[in-house]
Amino acid sequence: MREDVGFRTEDGTTLRGWLYRPDGGDGDGDGTPLVVMAHGFSATKEMYLDDFADVFVAAGLSVLVYDNRNLGESEGGPRGEIDPWQQVRDYRDAITWGSALPGIDPARVGIWGSSYSGAHVLVVAAIDRRVRCVVAQVPLISGLENARRLIRADHFAGLRAMFDADRVSRYAGGAPATIKVAYEDDPAEPSALPTADTHDFFLGPILDRAKTWRNEVTLRSVELFTEYEPGDYIDKISPTPLLLVVAAGDHLTVADLTTAAYERAREPKKLLVLPGGHFDAYVGDAFTRSSAVQRDWFLEHLLG
Repeated sequence: MREDVGFRTEDGTTLRGWLYRPDGGDGDGDGTPLVVMAHGFSATKEMYLDDFADVFVAAGLSVLVYDNRNLGESEGGPRGEIDPWQQVRDYRDAITWGSALPGIDPARVGIWGSSYSGAHVLVVAAIDRRVRCVVAQVPLISGLENARRLIRADHFAGLRAMFDADRVSRYAGGAPATIKVAYEDDPAEPSALPTADTHDFFLGPILDRAKTWRNEVTLRSVELFTEYEPGDYIDKISPTPLLLVVAAGDHLTVADLTTAAYERAREPKKLLVLPGGHFDAYVGDAFTRSSAVQRDWFLEHLLG
């Protein structure tokens, strides 16, 4: 069973999404475990999060899926602004709201994230001990190191100059500058995620499902990306169980940084390596394999 929901964050912003409950899981008693989910950089919940949630709820888990602030159906502005630390705080507010729902066991809360939100759940799991289990799929590990892989060295100084000019303009009262998430026609045009598979994912058939997605974020979002170092928290997650999902051919959140971070994580932990690239994790055989492993991880640590 799925219902549309909205909840207010500590600063009064309403985040909107879906609440899934298993059959018979909305009554009294001890309550069901809850998995809290949000999507990655600029993405909205319709971009396959419902497929993962269907797998989890069929196994007896309740699931809260929501759009990040400033995106999709959630409130907030400037639209397209992606602040990783604000999204971390919103995850924690989602845990607070979801844990208080009738029929939910607040002692059995797991969190799930993918790509940029895969980074956020590493941070949340390390600092919020209400979290009993975490799944991070193709997560960002280091904003700066990842940006250096995505952006040619001779273009980086120009990007820094854009950041500085935007900061001066905002200080003077100007509107935040914006940039496309994915290039549309010319691979050389400026974009936040300048890879061919980003273009193919965001501007492909998924648009038939994700009606609220916009190919635009604030330039400040990219600057904040380069300053974000979620991998610094990975060795602090223990003793919360961590499942890390890596795509072997990932060149967006590059696989070598992710596997190196896994080595720094402490037990209990598990590594799942999928074939293919970053966006293959959401569809096809990779999704079928990965979602089953993720489901079993949640069941093991939330249902026991």
